[in-house]
Amino acid sequence: MTFVLFAEQMLNGLQLGVMLFLMASGLTLVFGVMGLINLAHGSLYMVGAFAAAGVAAATGSFLLALVAALAAAAAAGAIVEILVIRRLYARNHLDQVLATFALILIFSEGTRWIFGSFPLYLNVPAYLAGPVTLPGGIQYPLYRLTLIGIGLTIAGGLYLMIARTRLGIQIRAGEADREMIAALGIDISKLYTIVFALGAALAGLAGALVGTIQSVQVGMGEPVLILAFVVIVIGGIGSIKGALVGALLVGLTDTLGGVLLPRAFATFMDNSAASSTGSALASMLIYLLMAAVLFLRPKGLFGGAT
Repeated sequence: MTFVLFAEQMLNGLQLGVMLFLMASGLTLVFGVMGLINLAHGSLYMVGAFAAAGVAAATGSFLLALVAALAAAAAAGAIVEILVIRRLYARNHLDQVLATFALILIFSEGTRWIFGSFPLYLNVPAYLAGPVTLPGGIQYPLYRLTLIGIGLTIAGGLYLMIARTRLGIQIRAGEADREMIAALGIDISKLYTIVFALGAALAGLAGALVGTIQSVQVGMGEPVLILAFVVIVIGGIGSIKGALVGALLVGLTDTLGGVLLPRAFATFMDNSAASSTGSALASMLIYLLMAAVLFLRPKGLFGGAT
């Protein structure tokens, strides 16, 4: 593999990783603060993508589409938390799984009713279209570089929010002892709604940003949700730092594995067999990574840390 191809795949893995971080950070906050297993998180990713596609088609503005994705996903998250999720905090995890799975079906059928069954498409804005030349002669799409920059900026902002702000202190306290912060006069219901809406907004933003690379369609959030769960298990439940590190590991492992393994098998197998065998094993790599991390650190890499 040439240096240029390897560098491009590293950047692709980094871009996948930061998008997974946007999904996983909200999911790990919700689970860490509320102790809630939210299978509907992928549906909020889909809501953001469809809101962005609809607004972009109506206005032609990509920035307005991103704002719409944030607003729609946050509003949907707040409504769901108030109407449904709030009744599940004291229930066991099986009830939470069943209720949030039902939400997946409701969101999917509701989206199909509003937008139809055909995929929608978001265009990359003209000012982010085309490649840029990086050191070493690497030609890489400007839009994907922008996604990496947005993801890393949000990661830094989340870290500062958790570490330095009053809301962050309340979130960390909520992870440690919910009963105590409620006794100190903190409106725990309001805090839960804010955290859930924040996680939903991040998922919606990820859906909108990825919608220009993939088609926007019903059910698009479920495959990403599985990867997001793998990320938070690797990184450690409740840890923003763990979500970032886990997302980057998953993104790089998935991307590089899909390229390197078929080439490695091609050294002693014919190309067809090497491609099929390498691709099959590459799809298993992230789960093998998760198993290895859990074997060495059952709570994840940064379990218990913010």
